[in-house]
Amino acid sequence: MPTVREIEAAGYRSLKSIRFPVGPLSVFVGGNGTGKTNLYRALGLLQAASAGTLTRALAAEGGMESVLWAGSRRKGEPARVRLSAELADETTGHAYTYAVEVGIPPPVSGGAFALEPQVKTERLTLQGGARPVTVLDRDGPAGFVRDEEGRKRSFGTDLLPTETALAALQDAVRFPELQIVRQAMEAWRFYHDVRTDAGSPLRRPCLAVTTPTLASDGADLAAVFATLAHIRGDTVDLDAAFADAFPGARLMVPPPEREARFGVIFAEYPKRIFEPSELSDGTLRYLALAGALLAYRLPPFLALNEPETSLHPDLMEPLARMIVQASKRTQVWLVTHSERLAAAVAESGGVRPRLVLKREGATGIEGLRLSGDFSQDEAGEEDD
Repeated sequence: MPTVREIEAAGYRSLKSIRFPVGPLSVFVGGNGTGKTNLYRALGLLQAASAGTLTRALAAEGGMESVLWAGSRRKGEPARVRLSAELADETTGHAYTYAVEVGIPPPVSGGAFALEPQVKTERLTLQGGARPVTVLDRDGPAGFVRDEEGRKRSFGTDLLPTETALAALQDAVRFPELQIVRQAMEAWRFYHDVRTDAGSPLRRPCLAVTTPTLASDGADLAAVFATLAHIRGDTVDLDAAFADAFPGARLMVPPPEREARFGVIFAEYPKRIFEPSELSDGTLRYLALAGALLAYRLPPFLALNEPETSLHPDLMEPLARMIVQASKRTQVWLVTHSERLAAAVAESGGVRPRLVLKREGATGIEGLRLSGDFSQDEAGEEDD
């Protein structure tokens, strides 16, 4: 499945205009208010475009008036959110660039509500030869898509201004490039602020269904553990990661019947199994992160936003080791407040954390050049 090679965002919250490369393990660290979470959110919006929920996601964030870059714009520049992702398929040597622009409906428009976000443009280009080929090109309601033989076709469907063509054109045989990109982006998984309160689904049993990948809300954590223990029959990495964080403790995963369950035995109480409802928020959150990072099958792109929340500082190093281990199986994107976690990931994974900062209200990344890559000095340091 294609991997993410580059991300670009403009006009979105504090992201005035930024383009940067993405590697197997990307680490972004910065203080409050620098806009690092907006980098994470921009990824989520790109996935929403592939799923057909982009305008709904923007509306849920407060609408265009809330998400648009609030700073100055060039004269005549439209007020739009622009997002793009470049994906690379190492097997075929092909690269795909998907870009979408969203804005506000004109004063007289029958295709969207007055303040509803509206897709203005979409483009998908394929680089697999001497010159890039435009596979999808949309400007408002008009545009074309190339079929499996490379011929231009009309969309063949009545696209609403609030719908993305990437999500709407679902014919995998006629439009294979759209299918490849859509499938890759829809498979991305995001983990942020997993609930650990008393009513959290993590504290309850879940349906005993084979679950290779943890859901974004963590609700199927017990099934993920059961899949490792009783379908794969191998919990070596999971057990090691738990013991790394809680020496002497053991994770117990009984064979599931109608429901999957798990519990913990701590060294101080070797004869008692603690149920998830009894575990501290930090312990449960660490277990959820273990489920996300060590699952039977990892998503092609896994994004973590501030995973250190509610964890004891001493858990940063064990968490970092899990993150690095996961990055050997898939692409991992980490946004964190914790300099300790970023440093631990750097030490274990040999990757340079990128400092997110703000200049004149706009989010930037230290060392990032206007060309969209990092300075040679920094690249050289990372290679050493």
